[in-house]
Amino acid sequence: LNEEEAKGFLRRFVEEFPVTLDEGSPLPVSPLSRKVSPEELHGESLELGLRLLAARGAPAVLSAVLCQEALSQLLQDDLSPFHCPQEAEANREEEQEVVLLVSEAVQRLFLNKLINVALAWHQNFPKPPSPPSRFGCCFVHAIKNTRRKMEDKHVALAEFNQLFGIQDGVERAYYAVFDGHGGVDAATYAATHLHVVLSKQETLQGDAATAFKAAFKCTDDMLRGKAKRERLRSGSTGVVVLIQGQELTVAWLGDSQAMLVRKGQAVTLMDPHKPEREDEKERIEALGGCITFMGCWRVNGTYAVSRAMGDFDQKPYVSGDADCSTIKLQGDEDYVLLACDGFFDAVKPSMVPQLVLDALKQIGEVAQHLVSYAKEAGSSDNITVMLVFLCPAEQLLSKDATTGTAQATQDSTLHGAPQQ
Repeated sequence: LNEEEAKGFLRRFVEEFPVTLDEGSPLPVSPLSRKVSPEELHGESLELGLRLLAARGAPAVLSAVLCQEALSQLLQDDLSPFHCPQEAEANREEEQEVVLLVSEAVQRLFLNKLINVALAWHQNFPKPPSPPSRFGCCFVHAIKNTRRKMEDKHVALAEFNQLFGIQDGVERAYYAVFDGHGGVDAATYAATHLHVVLSKQETLQGDAATAFKAAFKCTDDMLRGKAKRERLRSGSTGVVVLIQGQELTVAWLGDSQAMLVRKGQAVTLMDPHKPEREDEKERIEALGGCITFMGCWRVNGTYAVSRAMGDFDQKPYVSGDADCSTIKLQGDEDYVLLACDGFFDAVKPSMVPQLVLDALKQIGEVAQHLVSYAKEAGSSDNITVMLVFLCPAEQLLSKDATTGTAQATQDSTLHGAPQQ
């Protein structure tokens, strides 16, 4: 973390917010929901704070520690004044058991704590947190393509430890792509909450795969409650990578995929869940469901995915159980790529290394190049591509497969560049 850059941002921020927000004043950024459960508050507050700070150009690490400190203060408060009035209808007894908070009011309190932390740090800057130094640049590009709506979401969080106040000496970075269907609600929910739930798993450090499976299940259960309250019907596939120390763990539901490239060669990390995959077909038929071909293979004639978050009208046929795999990093890896099926339906994994190398040598905008290639190859779906480089900083963006020479380039879609 560049201390001068951080202090400069704090100075600008307190000029914009010299005092806390009045009770009746509009929020500078809109909450995701009108009502939020206590277990959703953590994720929605962090999302709100990070969005507010990113829009003002805050350094990523500073954003993470500011939000973490403000949230820890919020969770120590008595939040009962923000409880929603209970519904009085007799046929809604089950919903009455769910405590909900009025989002705008409780998020005003959170933002005021964020402002107060910024004011305090502007006056007396604390010891800078340890930066996520080992992790390389992350490049992201996403397009709606020919679809009516954009239903993909992605998360790039090299500051995982800083955001959750984890200080165990193990470096972590989290990257995810979620591909929604039937609306964007499920993808948005996963992008807001899954990393929060994962951070709370006791098995995270020793057994990331078990932690991921529990986090996916918990997040899906939380989404079920929201879907019931708000009559939501969407679903989302997802692929998530956690780099933890010298291990890379990938967890996935559905047909979004992650792949690793090592020494210019594609390394298979996972097998996507598709209805026509033989073991998925057998699982669904054993439950009494069926797989039919209707332009593509579908579960019970409806969804073209066999595992997803949400899609509660087709559970358990459309399973919410994630699969995971973990590999040891050897230090010679180039990058890991995450993308939705809109990319992988048009581009074979074996083609990726050469496409990336060509993009880095010629134009530099590597994620945009990959998305454009998939579109030109015939993809009409939403397309999201995320590349996380794992090689040393001086070799990040242009590494010749035969000579090993490198040159630095700049990508307009750069996210989470290494902190100095």
